[in-house]
Amino acid sequence: MAPTGKAGRYRGSVKEFPNFNASQDAEALYNAMKGFGSDKEAILDLITSRNNKQRIEISQAYKSLYGKDLIADLKRELTGKFERLIVGLMRPLAYFDAKEIKDALQGIGTDEKCLIEILASRTNQQIHNLVEAYRDAYERELEADVLGDTSGHFKKMLVVLLQGTREEDDVVSEDLVEQDAKDLLEAGDLKWGTDEAQFIYILGNRSKQHLRLVFDEYLKISGKPIEDSIRGELSGDIEKLMLAVVKCIRSTPEYFAERLYKAMKGLGTKDNTLIRVMVSRSEIDMLDIREVFRTKYEKSLHSMIKDDTSGEYKKALLKLCGGDDDAAGEFFPEAAQVAYRMWELSAVAKVELRGTVCPAADFNADGDVKVLRKAMKGLGTDEGAIIDVVTRRSNAQRQEILRAYKSHFGRDLMADLKSELSGSLAKLILGLMMTPAQFDAKQLKKAMEGAGTDENILIEILATRNNREIQAINEAYRAAYHKSLEDALSSDTSGHFKRILVSLALGNRDEGGEDLTRAHEDAKKLSDVSSGDSTSLETHFLSILCTRSYPHLRRVFQEFIKMTNHDVAHTIRKHMSGDVRDAFVAIVRSVKDKPAFFADKLYDSMKGIGTDERTLTRIMVSRSEIDLLNIRRVFKEMHEKSLHHMIEVRSGQELPCHIPTGRCPYH
Repeated sequence: MAPTGKAGRYRGSVKEFPNFNASQDAEALYNAMKGFGSDKEAILDLITSRNNKQRIEISQAYKSLYGKDLIADLKRELTGKFERLIVGLMRPLAYFDAKEIKDALQGIGTDEKCLIEILASRTNQQIHNLVEAYRDAYERELEADVLGDTSGHFKKMLVVLLQGTREEDDVVSEDLVEQDAKDLLEAGDLKWGTDEAQFIYILGNRSKQHLRLVFDEYLKISGKPIEDSIRGELSGDIEKLMLAVVKCIRSTPEYFAERLYKAMKGLGTKDNTLIRVMVSRSEIDMLDIREVFRTKYEKSLHSMIKDDTSGEYKKALLKLCGGDDDAAGEFFPEAAQVAYRMWELSAVAKVELRGTVCPAADFNADGDVKVLRKAMKGLGTDEGAIIDVVTRRSNAQRQEILRAYKSHFGRDLMADLKSELSGSLAKLILGLMMTPAQFDAKQLKKAMEGAGTDENILIEILATRNNREIQAINEAYRAAYHKSLEDALSSDTSGHFKRILVSLALGNRDEGGEDLTRAHEDAKKLSDVSSGDSTSLETHFLSILCTRSYPHLRRVFQEFIKMTNHDVAHTIRKHMSGDVRDAFVAIVRSVKDKPAFFADKLYDSMKGIGTDERTLTRIMVSRSEIDLLNIRRVFKEMHEKSLHHMIEVRSGQELPCHIPTGRCPYH
């Protein structure tokens, strides 16, 4: 099975050879090496056009047919760099890595750069395979040899990496991200001396997705990237190793693109590095390395190899490279490249969603209803007491309070609150006392009643709710207004916009994962704007954006970028208009990053003159137990001011500043 990335796409440059016959290939190689001299062209053509698994089968067939060891014969017939490259290709990756490390450790001095490159870049499984291969090939323990040949914190970090126990869970805890960033800061810049052990533990064990977020958080709290701190706090081999780990966490292809560039720039070529990277990445991520190389160094990897090497060695390296990104049609623009890599990350990221309101500890509904009743009895109303109870209870607890209030006092708490409160505070508190579905149903009803329709509210709610939430809204709408939501939407909207809303209101979106083949087909449909038929285009977008699962749509958007060099939202804005455009863009933004979508909506509601209190209240109420903490974090990143501060400044004392915007302590 050819190795693939998490998203299931093969990104190697060497592929499985079709109609492969190991015996025929073994015979061809034998014939190329018999007699006087050898046919080096035939050897390189055959070996570089088979994948590693097929080369292993050729070696086995060669021994069966001729009773000879193919690698030994290749070593005898070939020389120099070309021999090292071809022999390297004939070994399984784990044994290739084991040989590289063995060479790096033996003799006078140690090739620390080789150790760093291999151990900083390999996955857990690749590390385990390497350790086994080393044991099998040399009847020695790799860890023992590393311990005997290295020292200090460099040795400790290498041993940690050799365990192959980096966490692989893509679900990220925001609390742990913040704690790790704080611990790294305190271990370095805020400490007299450096606590290397903290750097070793966190950088050697945490998952890649987690560490990317730690690096972002570190930049926020320290004002500089983690790399600057490593350069300032560490030195020598441990500094180089830690920087390599950080680079591989951020982007393994970018790390190897840099290694290749440095191997060839200036006078002379570091052939061992060039061979090692080209062999080891040819069936993993060579296409990604090529793309990063072209973007970063403004020349193709192919052209640099061509200019820097010669002979059969050059021809073999170019075959492993797999193509010239300077050629017409091979490379897509840098902006699309960046977007594409962002989608690579977003397709696998599963950042934990966090609300700011959570269940109160030691909750007592009977005690709460007495506090609320006392706050509303007599002359005047104790708004502070009401706010304190309602905003510090979860929605499920508020529903218990509603029932307990009626049981105790024979009165409707909602009616009492409505009579005692007024203005924006009344809307906020009453909204919090409803179930999420009742609240959304009421917002949709208000958007459609009276003169004119507030399409933005319809779009915001229907484009961002999941199937379960949509189905609950449908039930709440029918119960409250004795009419189906679909009928209401159909009578109040028209055309393609109506069709989009009705489709979303069914709550029937796929809930499975991505299907790469189907994603490619979907992206092709979305990219077909050449006909100029807007109706057909809108129908394609509706059938895909309103029905496919979020993970699948992320993959569709990624494929779309590859095909068109544009983000899908760009195409929507260019070829559509009005409510249809706004609805599709909202869906795309919700799929990409829902907290960012709501952060923008909140910012827009408060910027400029006046405040859109309806939008502010609606989002603060509806997201308070879902992802308001994430929205708050994104808001700060996007707008360089805190959500809490902006609400406090813009809303006075009776708007949603009363909803906690900090972290729920019980999550």
